Amino acid sequence: MAQSTEPAARRNPGRNVPVAVGVGLGLAALVLVSLYTVRESFILVVLVFGGVALWELNSAFAGRQIRIPMPPVAIGSAAMLPVAFFYGPGGMVVTLASTVLVLLIWRMKDGSEGYVRDTTAGVFTVVYLPFLVGFAMLLLEPENGAHQIVTFIAVTVASDIGGFFVGAYLGKHKIAPKISPKKTWEGFAGSALTCMGVGAWLMVWLLDSPWWQGVVLGACVVLTATLGDLVESMIKRDLGIKDLGSLLPGHGGVMDRLDSLLITVPVVWILLQTFHSFA
Repeated sequence: MAQSTEPAARRNPGRNVPVAVGVGLGLAALVLVSLYTVRESFILVVLVFGGVALWELNSAFAGRQIRIPMPPVAIGSAAMLPVAFFYGPGGMVVTLASTVLVLLIWRMKDGSEGYVRDTTAGVFTVVYLPFLVGFAMLLLEPENGAHQIVTFIAVTVASDIGGFFVGAYLGKHKIAPKISPKKTWEGFAGSALTCMGVGAWLMVWLLDSPWWQGVVLGACVVLTATLGDLVESMIKRDLGIKDLGSLLPGHGGVMDRLDSLLITVPVVWILLQTFHSFA
């Protein structure tokens, strides 16, 4: 039997690409304007989107009858970001510890039923969302903070873009089919190449650093970004939902866009601090 000479059909990317690109460009414009006009206004942007992300996460937990102690979590989360910017890592850790202490006490008023479940979810939320986002405030604080934020976001987004297009059209070998069926080793390779290329370019152009530091940064980011996606996939599978929200057309919710950024930002901060110490 003669084999068909028709080209194999391309894989379905799984999202409305033009809409996703348009929303992504709009978000990028908002970030750039806030960073390069009044730098501190970026804190407000992050607070707004962080508030939406917190609401999404709380709603997802509520669907499984998990009641996060929201007043202390919300107040502590809102305080943690400006505290991180103005008072550094020490202030951020103190705010985290204070928030955890208050939420443990606050939840006592609702009785012992579900206490461990609810407080554990509350502590997880405070660490996973505002504490990790606080590292972005640490990146923003120095004089070249805007450039550091742009580098962090661009390299992380490069992982998503490179992995999405290569994985969507060439991906065959699954990384973790039980957690995230669409992630493939081919997509991971696309992410790695894109991350290292963008990292090398931006470290030279924006941060006046050697290109090889950008390659190292990109290599680390592709790992953390991929792990961040997998972590959120685990959360969504455990909660029995596809997306944590629907605010951003073509992307899902705010939390669905923060997944790789959250796990990546502390690693980027540590790497840049290390690079600067050897400058």
